[in-house]
Amino acid sequence: MEESNKAELGQVTQRRLTSVGYWRFSVNAALTLLDMVMFCVASAVVINVRHEIDIYSFRFGFPINLYIYLSVCALIWAFCMHTAGIYHRHVMGDGYQLNVLLTKGAMFAAVMTCAFNFIMRITMSLAAIVLSFVFGLLLTMVERFIMRAVITNGRRKGRYSYATVVVGSPDGIEHALEFLAQKQQLNYRPVAICPIRLNPVTGLVEADDDISGLSKRVKNVLGMGVPIMTYSDDFAEHAVSLHAQTVMVTDVMYRFSDNFNTFALGVESMNLEIALVTSAVDISGHETQLRVIQGTTVMTICLPQYSPAAMLQKRIFDIVVSAIALVFIAVITVPVATAIKLTDGGPVFYKQTRVGRRGKTFKMIKFRSMVVNADGMKAKLAQQTGQENRFIFKMENDPRITKVGRFIRRFSIDELPQFWNVFVGDMSLVGPRPPLPEEADRYNQLYATRMLVKPGITGPWQVSGRSNLSRQESENLDVGYVQSWSLLGDCVILLRTVGAVLSHKGAY
Repeated sequence: MEESNKAELGQVTQRRLTSVGYWRFSVNAALTLLDMVMFCVASAVVINVRHEIDIYSFRFGFPINLYIYLSVCALIWAFCMHTAGIYHRHVMGDGYQLNVLLTKGAMFAAVMTCAFNFIMRITMSLAAIVLSFVFGLLLTMVERFIMRAVITNGRRKGRYSYATVVVGSPDGIEHALEFLAQKQQLNYRPVAICPIRLNPVTGLVEADDDISGLSKRVKNVLGMGVPIMTYSDDFAEHAVSLHAQTVMVTDVMYRFSDNFNTFALGVESMNLEIALVTSAVDISGHETQLRVIQGTTVMTICLPQYSPAAMLQKRIFDIVVSAIALVFIAVITVPVATAIKLTDGGPVFYKQTRVGRRGKTFKMIKFRSMVVNADGMKAKLAQQTGQENRFIFKMENDPRITKVGRFIRRFSIDELPQFWNVFVGDMSLVGPRPPLPEEADRYNQLYATRMLVKPGITGPWQVSGRSNLSRQESENLDVGYVQSWSLLGDCVILLRTVGAVLSHKGAY
C-alpha cells in the first residue's frame, strides 16, 4: 500500500513538472519570437527610411542581405534580453520591473550590435543603429504591455501560474493572500493554506488549531474558499497530492533557523519550490562573498549602489537634471506666482522644515497651495479623519487647499520649486518623500531606514498610486527603494512620474 502511494505521488510530481515546463516553454518561446519581430519591424522601417538597405562587409568583401542582417541583430536582441532577465516567470507579467530590464537589455544589445558591425566592418551608420534600438525598445514595450494583459488574464483563470500552498500563522496567511490578490503580475495561485505556530515549550513548529473564522477571512480576501491543511510530518506529500508547485512561507519559520532548514529539506526533496516572505531589508539583495580565515568561514555583504562612485554618479545626475529643470520651469513661475498672490495676498512660496538624509533638517520649498494657517488646522483635521498616527497625512477633500492650490496639486506643479532643493543638495530627484520632524520621530526601526538616502521629489510611492496606497504599501515601497535603488531605476521612475502626473491617480 505504501509503495503504491509513493508511485502515485511520483506520477503526480512528474505530471506537475511536465505541465509547468510546457507552459513556461510555450510562453517564453512566444515572447521571444514577438520580441524579435518587434525589433525587426523597427529596424526595417528605420533602415528603409534612411535608405541604408545596401549593407556591405568591408572586412570580408561581400554584400549582406538585409533580412539576414536583421535576423542576426534580432538574435543578438533576444540574447541580450534573456541575459537581462526579462523572461523570468516573475518578470514576464510585471510592468515597472519589466521596463527597467527591457531598457537594460536594449542598451546591452546596442553595444553588442556595434561590436558585431565593427568586427564585420559593416556600412551601417551609428544614427541608424541608435534609432533602430530606440524604436525597437518602444515597440517591444508596447508588445509586452499587451502580452502582460494576456498573461494576467490567463492567471485569473488558473493558467501561467504556480499552484501554491501558503504556510504561516493565520494573520501571516491572510496578509500574504491580500498581497497575492493585489499583485496580479505574480504567478502564485493559492490552492491551500496551512496554519502553524511555534510551540513555546519545545520551540518546534506545530499545527495551529486555533483557526476560528480563518475560512471566512480567506474567502473575504480571495472571493472564494481554499482547503485548510493540517501541518504534519507528511506535509510535502500532501502538498504534492494537491498538485502544488510552490510552498510560500509567510512567518513563524524564519531563515537560518533549524525549523526552516529541516522544513525546506523535506519540501525541496519533493521538487517543490519554496517562496519565503521576508523583510524589505533582507540581505538577499546584497553582494555576498565568502572567505575562509583560519578555518572560520566569514560572509561579507555590501550594496554596490552605496559605493562612492555610485553616489557620485547620482549626485551629478541630480545636478544636471535639476539645473535644466530650473531653466524650463522659469516660464511657468510668473503666472503661477501671480495666481497664488491674487488668491489671498499671501506668500507665493511655502517653506517647511523637513528631515533629510540621516536626520539632517532643511527647508523644503513649494508653491503655496493651502491657506496661510494650514499648519495650525492639521492637528484638528488629523483627529477628525483618524490619521493622528499615520506617517503621511492625506485627505481627499482637504478644506485647507485653495482653488489655485487644487489645480497646481492636480498636476504636481506645486512641487517644481523643489528642483532648487535638489540642486543645492538637500534632496535628490528620486527617493522617499521628506517627512516632517514629528513624523520622523514616530518611525519604527524598519521604516527609519528610509532616512538613509536623500529624500526625493518623486519616488516609488508617487508612481504606484500615491495617496490611494495603504500605509503598509507606502512603507514597503520606501524601504524597498533604499534596498534596491539604481541610477537606471531612477530614470524609469522619472519617466513613470510623467504618466502618474497626467493620470492624476491618487493626487489629492
